Amino acid sequence: MSKIDFVITWVDGADPKWLKEKSQYTPDKDNDANINRYRDWNLLKYWFRGVEKYASWVNKIYFITWGHIPSWLNVKHPKLVIVNHKDYIPKQYLPTFNSNTIEIFINNITKLSENFVYFNDDMFLINYTNEKDFFYNDMPCDCAMLTSIIANGKDSFSHCLLSNMDFINKHFEMKKVIKQNISKWFNLKYGIEQIRTLLLLPWNNFPGIKMTHLPISYQKKTFKIVWEKAKQELCDTASDRFRNNMHVNHWIFQNYQQVTGNFQPRSSKFGKLFLIDDYNIELMNTIKKQKYKCICLNDANILKNFEKTKQELIECFEEILPNKSSYEN
Repeated sequence: MSKIDFVITWVDGADPKWLKEKSQYTPDKDNDANINRYRDWNLLKYWFRGVEKYASWVNKIYFITWGHIPSWLNVKHPKLVIVNHKDYIPKQYLPTFNSNTIEIFINNITKLSENFVYFNDDMFLINYTNEKDFFYNDMPCDCAMLTSIIANGKDSFSHCLLSNMDFINKHFEMKKVIKQNISKWFNLKYGIEQIRTLLLLPWNNFPGIKMTHLPISYQKKTFKIVWEKAKQELCDTASDRFRNNMHVNHWIFQNYQQVTGNFQPRSSKFGKLFLIDDYNIELMNTIKKQKYKCICLNDANILKNFEKTKQELIECFEEILPNKSSYEN
């Protein structure tokens, strides 16, 4: 089995120096500078605890940051590599507050292994994993299921997904792609969700590929190929200081792996996305009972009582991950 690295991005939205620099670049109304994208839930230590307990096999962890580092983080840990934006993002795109820019250049990180898993800082391991959950036969593990993307408003994130699909449809024929790897598009591991794929087969082009909002297994060679084929789209994306949902995002690399058949089917029950609101009974039970191997906690605009909900989540993680990890001072 080849070495597998983890990559995680993080920002301290309360850092005065970061806020000062951010304030110098005022986004227009078409850009995303929403506070929900930067506020801290104080859950990062549970990400590291989860990795140490449930993925002790990981080779290295590349921790991407603007420059700030949590005071409790053990930066001398032998598996931890701190990566500053300036270490791998071309200087003409810096400073950036655009998560898409931070993500689409990940393959430039020095010494990053060919096989790596990309996490947002809202994705947590809550049960035991092994290498084959992420890579099997030296291929990324993933799901490939059709869906329909519906644009809903000018600032909707769906526009970003449509931009990804525009690139895919320029280079691939949907029916040909599925026919060549039919067992990867129709697989028992997907359960009833593959019915949607069946219903959308009459379309000539990809109407959309379902995103699971979970850690993504990537290969550096995929980034290289897509950068060659979509250089203009990716450069346009990086040119915006703040995220603009009219551009592409890193899922364009995942989509390329899917349509080229460079993946192995994984159960759709591997993990689940949760939208955090003021009523999180299912989410809390999922954490306590460890129903999945991984979860994603999406900070939704509908949340009213942030502090109360944050404390409830901390208490849930404390139940399954009460002990400090070696990544903590």
